[in-house]
Amino acid sequence: MAESQRTRIRSYRELKIWQRSMDLTVQTYELTRRFPSEEKYGLSSQMRRAAASVPANIAEGQARRSKKEFLQMLSIARGSLAELETFVTLSERLDLIRRETSNSLLEDCAEINRMMNGLMRSLANRG
Repeated sequence: MAESQRTRIRSYRELKIWQRSMDLTVQTYELTRRFPSEEKYGLSSQMRRAAASVPANIAEGQARRSKKEFLQMLSIARGSLAELETFVTLSERLDLIRRETSNSLLEDCAEINRMMNGLMRSLANRG
């Protein structure tokens, strides 16, 4: 059996980027639980949707089994990640979260973005 066949990803659950983005989603849910109740349907809801969209789009793209569709879904996930970064920054500016919390989440987003770029490059270069 060829090396590429033995190491082939069979499920999105095996992807480190999916696992890491799931962790970020859990962090986002835990963080927004502490937001004021007036933000329940505002910023809190938007942050949760953006965060959950990242691993959901990665999973959907990988499950479709088409390189073109996977790349498209990764692009959508990257957009959701940028949306989450914007909401994190806004939350800090509105004094809903501390700078240390914001910086930590933004570092996690940057790490996932690097992973996403690498996966996208790898897929694009695959014959």
